[in-house]
Amino acid sequence: MCGILGYTGHFEKEQLNKGLEKIAHRGPDGQGVFFHNRTALGHRRLSIIDLSDNAKQPFEVLDRFVITFNGEIYNYIELKKELEKEGFIFKSQSDTEVLIYAYVKWGKDFVNKLNGMWAFAIYDKSDGSLFLSRDRLGKKPLFYSLSKKGFIFSSEMKGIYPFLENITINYTTAKMALGNSFGYESTEHCLINNILRFPAATNAFYSNKELKFEKFWDPEKIQIQVPENYDKQKEIFRELFLNACKIRMRSDVAIGTALSGGLDSSAVICAMAFLSKKNDKVSHTQKDWQHAFVASFPGTALDETKYAKTVTDHLNINAHFLNIDPTKDLDSIFYKTYLFEELFYAPVTPFVQLYENIKRNNVTVSIDGHGADELFAGYSFDMDSALIDSLPNPSKFKKVLEAINNSAGKPVQEGYNNKLKYALLNRYRFLRRFSHHLNLVSKKENFDYLNSTLFQSAFKTILPTLLRNYDRYSMMNGVEIRMPFLDHRLVEFAFSIPYTSKIRDGFSKAIVRDALADIMPKSIAYRKDKIGFNSPINTWMNVELKTWIGDLIHSTEFNNSTLINKKEVFESVNATINKDRIDFFEGTKVFEQIIPVIWEKSLRYAS
Repeated sequence: MCGILGYTGHFEKEQLNKGLEKIAHRGPDGQGVFFHNRTALGHRRLSIIDLSDNAKQPFEVLDRFVITFNGEIYNYIELKKELEKEGFIFKSQSDTEVLIYAYVKWGKDFVNKLNGMWAFAIYDKSDGSLFLSRDRLGKKPLFYSLSKKGFIFSSEMKGIYPFLENITINYTTAKMALGNSFGYESTEHCLINNILRFPAATNAFYSNKELKFEKFWDPEKIQIQVPENYDKQKEIFRELFLNACKIRMRSDVAIGTALSGGLDSSAVICAMAFLSKKNDKVSHTQKDWQHAFVASFPGTALDETKYAKTVTDHLNINAHFLNIDPTKDLDSIFYKTYLFEELFYAPVTPFVQLYENIKRNNVTVSIDGHGADELFAGYSFDMDSALIDSLPNPSKFKKVLEAINNSAGKPVQEGYNNKLKYALLNRYRFLRRFSHHLNLVSKKENFDYLNSTLFQSAFKTILPTLLRNYDRYSMMNGVEIRMPFLDHRLVEFAFSIPYTSKIRDGFSKAIVRDALADIMPKSIAYRKDKIGFNSPINTWMNVELKTWIGDLIHSTEFNNSTLINKKEVFESVNATINKDRIDFFEGTKVFEQIIPVIWEKSLRYAS
């Protein structure tokens, strides 16, 4: 896991050095550069597999191919054995060397053999070409810029800043982001002019001043055959998930997990414990996994400490409980927003503090539960479409309705429970009568309505944005996140099973619960209420952040902002922070109005 940067064209070495400085947080363990003719490759290293200098990047083989690579290839041991049978000799224990020799042996299509997350560039000294690739789901970021001078790529936009004549806001994309925080990450558009996002699941060649893309994976077209029997589906899911966890435990540094006490993160750490007890003798499977980190919000509806403790008590391991403090290093919020780079509705504080704490405790890899909601139906708003799938069966409709209500989220249930139940109970009559006349969901070929909706969440809106966010939260602290639920085998499996395997007997994510319940506390496996990792921003605005927000809306930066209607935002924020009590939704909505000011002020660090 690292930061990469490179160029080919009429640029200066000093620009590369400045760009590497700007992404140094991604790789605090070292820096490497390679220059050849008009091409340069740079690398910031976060050492995880093979900590020796043998694995340093950029990495060159055969006096021809040079790679700079960000990510992890979890099946590198198996691929290495294949390559050794073909006569390849390795000088390191790294996945980087496996990656470049796989390219030498199998060409561009070798990416289909990879199980992992990646963004890399391979330079061919013989013809001056570059081969670039980004993983299937876009877990690892990659940006690029094309101009008359040449081609530049980087793990973060800020790595490209030294190569630009001016760093200016792309107001079209900013407007898109402010209108919908989840609406632009899956596109090529970026918040800074003259920078584009490299697409996920895509390879590209840059040669003769031309960049040509080629998509190598499309989950909409890759469906696998699964048995219709639910019990057999559970067996397949369990086997895939446990293997996904096992290969993600390969590490030469300590691993842990960000534990909430919800189903997904609990499933991950319980799987790690289960695998450890089996004592599988698999090379590079890290046994030092017993590190659980819990973000706590004492006295608020968002605090899940008791659930996390249920899990750690069950596993008989200790946990690090971190009380999130919104006033800690408050002035650094602008610099941390600069590191974060993007416009998002939530404050970065709780997420950044959590991964800061993980790093502070000498853990470099966090195996987390991201992705299950988007693949297996964890959000109530996604599950609405399953109501259409359930028609015309009233019993199935009722079970879906029950699952929706249970998954609505604790803040929703506390504030709107009666209204929500009333609205849900009236849906059946409406949908039963009008579903054939309304385009309620854009249904995809070979998918039911639920999977069609989940596909949007997984590949177009929510998940791409969360993957981006967690990459920044963790990597600004030198921590790598691995996500077993997003193993591509599980993704393909998820979109090959029907809605009845995901929403069942009143539960969301049913197959996850039923397949793993025996290795988890039952109260967690079948826990119905959903909270989610949010911040109690309404409470903070009332107390801890009230003065700071008041100062911000009276500041020069606020008055100079080009992204907000200053009069409207001032009146809205000022009225809200002076209320006796702010509810969760109001606090979130109002804080979102000052995010553009924070982000715009953060750009002062860009130059």
